[in-house]
Order: sequence, then structure tokens, then C-alpha cells
Amino acid sequence: MDLIIRWVLNALALLATSYLIPGIVVRDFVAALWAAAVIGIVNATIRPILLFLTLPIRFLTLGLFTLVLNALLLWAVSTLPLGLEVRGFGAAFWGAIVLSVISAVLTSLVKRR
Repeated sequence: MDLIIRWVLNALALLATSYLIPGIVVRDFVAALWAAAVIGIVNATIRPILLFLTLPIRFLTLGLFTLVLNALLLWAVSTLPLGLEVRGFGAAFWGAIVLSVISAVLTSLVKRR
């Protein structure tokens, strides 16, 4: 049940991000659910490998390269036909930041109950 709640919260966070960041478009809630699922799968499988491979760069940038990596992963997911469109790296960069903040806030609100 916890997994389904997190999935829906991430989809809501993705919809909120699309309203706040001009370059991110989500077609509807169903598209947000699919995109949130794919983003979750990518973050669970590909992101740890990329974090390990970019360890020297992250060390030199004091971890700030992780923001770039998150943006690239969001941008890569938007290339799939899911109903998520990210128009440019700038939108992906700010969208990844906003998405992670909103998702963290929503998750913390649910965990408090």
C-alpha cells in the first residue's frame, strides 16, 4: 500500500511541477502516473550506476553534479511516449529540483499521519 501511495504522490508532484515550470508539460493524471512509474524505475536502476560512474565529478563539484544528473534523467524519461514533455535542459534542471522538493514535502506530510 505504501508503494501505491508514493506512486500517486510522485504523480501529483509531477503535475504540480508541470504547473510551476513553463517547459514541462504533462498531458493528464494518467500520463503523470505512467511518467512517475518510469521515473521511479529509472531512479532505482540506472541512477545508482550513474552516481557511481560520476563519483569523481561529484567529488570535484561538492555534489552539485547530482543536480545535473537528475535533470538529465528527467529529460531522458521525457523522450519516451508517456505524455511527459520537457522542453530543454533548463526546464529539466529546474523541474528536477522542484519535483524533488515537492515530492519530499508530500511524502513527509503523509508520513506524519
